[in-house]
Amino acid sequence: MEEMKNRLTYNHTLSGCMTGFVVQAINNNLTPLLFVVFQDEFGLDLSLLSSVILINFLTQLCVDAFAGKITDKFGFRVAVTLAMAVSALGLVLLGLLPLVWSNTFAALTISTVIFAIGGGLIEVVVSPLTELLPLGEKKSTMAMLHSFYCWGQAVIVLLSTLFIKIFDSSLWYVLPFAWAIVPVANMIWFLLVPVADTIPEEKRTPLKALIKDKRFLLALIVMTCAGACELTVSQWSSLFAEKGLGVSKFLGDLLGPCLFAVLMGTGRLVFGLFGAKFNLLRVLKILASCCIACYLAMVFVPDPIISLLACGFTGLTVSMLWPGTISNTSARFPLGGTSMFGLCALFGDLGCAMGPGIAGLIADAVVDSEKLSLMASDFGLTAEQLGLRGGILVGTIFPVLLLICLFAIGNMDKHRRERESIPY
Repeated sequence: MEEMKNRLTYNHTLSGCMTGFVVQAINNNLTPLLFVVFQDEFGLDLSLLSSVILINFLTQLCVDAFAGKITDKFGFRVAVTLAMAVSALGLVLLGLLPLVWSNTFAALTISTVIFAIGGGLIEVVVSPLTELLPLGEKKSTMAMLHSFYCWGQAVIVLLSTLFIKIFDSSLWYVLPFAWAIVPVANMIWFLLVPVADTIPEEKRTPLKALIKDKRFLLALIVMTCAGACELTVSQWSSLFAEKGLGVSKFLGDLLGPCLFAVLMGTGRLVFGLFGAKFNLLRVLKILASCCIACYLAMVFVPDPIISLLACGFTGLTVSMLWPGTISNTSARFPLGGTSMFGLCALFGDLGCAMGPGIAGLIADAVVDSEKLSLMASDFGLTAEQLGLRGGILVGTIFPVLLLICLFAIGNMDKHRRERESIPY
């Protein structure tokens, strides 16, 4: 064992960090793939299902608030192995508790809270750990790192959907047990690989100084919108395809969440390979504009296949919003430390909770409204279909606000450069 540890390098640490984002993809995307199962077999309605999403990201948000302090006190190794262990425990309970407890919603809530604690730690720990590794160009490495969340999501969607199609949805509980193997293996891996030290307290930029900088405050708003843009579609796309567009679960999952994940990963991979040649802020503006177009296409295009493809292509448009904002923020404040990443993750998770949560509430409100239900039939839609489209439409406010903030950041950078170029 000791001989193996001596052979491992920071490249192996990076591979562990990338697998950490695969674990995060499992935490965030496995449960939504089972929404139809929970709805049909356990009778959970849309508001309860949206509450599960909200609980997941609110828990991560709470963990984000103090995960930086835990990491600074105990180091990266303790924090990241704890993240893997808790994630594995939550996934095991996700498969176990609904089978032995008649209160399905409570069972889902408890398991979700536990693996969400692991997810919150992953978000805060893995990015700064990667940033401190003495490997390559930081902006490209960060994009590559975050692409593994997408590849993880794609593999989870594909294999989980194939499993349910081949073996039947009644065996859904096998999936959480099987996916729990990934964080267990990565936990063992992180006990062996070398890890970087955290930035000493005397060298870190205090959070008070960061919060006084308007560019940092705008970056936090962008993180919120980025989380909402990404998760509103990824969390609801499976149900949106099957119930909102009327396509089969197999086709819906492949052209919805699976295509979404593949294109999001492709965008991050391409930027990771060639991103040094591009202006990151300009790329983010273009992607945000395209995101708005995809959201509107999902809502207003009557053809279900085109609407579903727009859902998938949203993955490409959101691909760099989260990691790009982190890279920009890290470049502007290189000594921000783990607490800075924690604050960015906190606001990102706030958006992850707000986006899908608001979409679910709007969808439920439409279904419960007799007037809107009658209006749906006038458009040839069911109340549930109109509700899901309405939830996505309201979610369009997030890419719009994100685009406005990006232009504001660009203008502030321009004025800053002009001031610095004025001779005194």
